[in-house]
Amino acid sequence: MRQLVVMLVAAGGMLFNSAAGEASAETVDLELVLLADGSRSIDQAEIRFQREGYASAITHPEVLDAIAQGFEQRIAVTYVEWGDASSQEVVVPWTVVDGPESASAFAAALLGAPRRAAGPNAIGNALAAAHGLIESNAFDGYRKVIDFSGDSAWSFGGMPVAQARAAALAADIVINGLAILCRAAECSGRPVNYDLEKAFAETIIGGPGSFVVTADRDDQFALAVRRKLLLEIAGGPASGAG
Repeated sequence: MRQLVVMLVAAGGMLFNSAAGEASAETVDLELVLLADGSRSIDQAEIRFQREGYASAITHPEVLDAIAQGFEQRIAVTYVEWGDASSQEVVVPWTVVDGPESASAFAAALLGAPRRAAGPNAIGNALAAAHGLIESNAFDGYRKVIDFSGDSAWSFGGMPVAQARAAALAADIVINGLAILCRAAECSGRPVNYDLEKAFAETIIGGPGSFVVTADRDDQFALAVRRKLLLEIAGGPASGAG
């Protein structure tokens, strides 16, 4: 049922945009879905950790300067946490970020919202939900990006990842990845030698200039998130897969 709803939202968004015309949409440099892991392998402290990393990045002077360098000098961004096939939760709705004030408001909303996503990984449904949000919003972006973050590339049930990925790429949406690495003993049963970057590159990311950025759960996370946002706003890859 959730998959059907997502598909209907996407289809409805396309019909709405076609009927209303591009003149009714607000033009932005980038439509960006921050699609963050909220599955059962992520505890409450890690939810907070991820949100703080994104809040710090979106308000950083380097990121704000990158936004100001764009043709429209503004981006549209939403933050979504995903879990199982029925749990893709909008934490912060679509927001135009065009300077320090709007960036701070986005960060405050992100840090203040409760956790709602739950259940095991359903990556295909997460990608499909992000796709639907892009198709159904009120913006016309020069570029459209899904910023997927997670601590695993495994998916359990729901829409196949390949299907959701192919649909997004066919709609000219780029999918980038933030691989959250866990190399310590307390990894909730996750293998410490699992090549998560390679798995992301082979099965999740895609589109022109797509890339994977990696982060350990330490003080490097916020830096990795900021680096990723800078690349997405500038429209260029880091290294790795494309």
